[in-house]
Amino acid sequence: MKVKLFGLAIASLLMYSCASKKVAQNTTEAAKTIELTAIQQHGKGLYEQNCAKCHKLFEPSKHNAEEWKVTLGRMQKKAKISDEDTASIYGYLTAGM
Repeated sequence: MKVKLFGLAIASLLMYSCASKKVAQNTTEAAKTIELTAIQQHGKGLYEQNCAKCHKLFEPSKHNAEEWKVTLGRMQKKAKISDEDTASIYGYLTAGM
């Protein structure tokens, strides 16, 4: 009986080790290199400077373009950011979309 269990354990281990492995996709911001325009660079600075005062900074990929528009509209009033600066921030957040 012990020999059968040992053989079954070895066979299971062998099958497990031969199985294909899934490799996680690296989707970090560092993996995505996007060339930002001067306005988008300015928006990035504004985002980091103004938004971090109240909460953590979210990755631009956290929301789609429409969701960022709604979020920025809501946050703009609280942070007292001009329409022009909000447009720059929006340009940065949606640059890779």
